[in-house]
Amino acid sequence: MAYDFGFAKIYDKFTDASDVRARADFITEALRRYGVVEGILLDLACGTGRLSEAFILAGYDVISVDYSSEMLQAARERLLKYGAKALMLQQDMRELDLFGTVRAAVCSMDGVNHLLTPEDVRRVFGKVSLFTEPGGVFIFDVNTVYKHRQVLADNTFVYEDDTDFLVWQNEYCAEDDTVQMLLDTFSVRQDGAYVRYSDEITERAYELDDIEEMLKGAGFSEVYRFADRSFEAPQKDEERVYFAAVR
Repeated sequence: MAYDFGFAKIYDKFTDASDVRARADFITEALRRYGVVEGILLDLACGTGRLSEAFILAGYDVISVDYSSEMLQAARERLLKYGAKALMLQQDMRELDLFGTVRAAVCSMDGVNHLLTPEDVRRVFGKVSLFTEPGGVFIFDVNTVYKHRQVLADNTFVYEDDTDFLVWQNEYCAEDDTVQMLLDTFSVRQDGAYVRYSDEITERAYELDDIEEMLKGAGFSEVYRFADRSFEAPQKDEERVYFAAVR
């Protein structure tokens, strides 16, 4: 999915910075619980690099991967100051190809939901398993089937501030639990006119048991599930669930 660079900047604006920090803190704590306190960390579907930056500041060397050149350019602007601690690669995560192995991998903020077929999910899990050291861990989150059906569904959301106005319209497909999202952003230019950025994103939700089965099929020996930013077991109405899979 390619994003307009202007949309990449809007993405940061309408993503709560405190929420990103909380997610980074939770993932970092999870990494440490599984014994990964240093080394090379893979940040899959890194977007504009805010989580990558948090992981660098936590002491990891980070490989940031994203399919979108525009998102990766925004990440590059953010991470350039960290020099060799930040390596950025433009790759489709289904075709992940690294120079060596990593201690851990992370894929947050719905990255796995962008994979629209079970075959794609299995392929990505297999690639991550291939490049993760034995004993390493893969931590990622997913929007749940519950969230797709009950929260996102066919709803419309509106966000605005002094210079930007975002309309987010959803279309839900019950057949495969996908949500097609139409995003229209209107940004005020210096001359007072508006610039419109539009994009369409489709996400698919998978049953948690199916995800666990696919992880084990990819070679992960232990799989754990957590509620959103919590080490408690997820509830039936959980909107986001974290997985930790040990290689």
